[in-house]
Amino acid sequence: MLPVEVGAGSLRRDLFVEKDTEVNQRLHLDLLDEARTNSQLKLVAYQQRIARYFNKKVKSVPYKVGDLVLRKVMPNTKIARHGVLGANWEGPYKVKAILWKGTYLLENLDGKLIPRAWNAEHLRKFYQ
Repeated sequence: MLPVEVGAGSLRRDLFVEKDTEVNQRLHLDLLDEARTNSQLKLVAYQQRIARYFNKKVKSVPYKVGDLVLRKVMPNTKIARHGVLGANWEGPYKVKAILWKGTYLLENLDGKLIPRAWNAEHLRKFYQ
């Protein structure tokens, strides 16, 4: 006597046709490139929406070459003995070149180039 689980068939098992399964699998493989392309298009559209949302809130500060700016003191450049009451801004520095919108190369008033480019987020206009 066979157990009920083995003897009782399921609709899926009873109606299984191997030829139809192979045809459906080939059809899905043919449509795979189209599905990949659609997902890439959705990803690009999503990234554009996110960038548009972010850039809507960003206010660019256009500095010109030759403008005097102050540079924010970073934790790695902060002088430890000054403690909490140390300066938050250092400078003034002169804008030597504009690398990209919001990215600047700076130099001392003596003409010595400051290493690395600085983002406008870390700069403030210096008024005399």
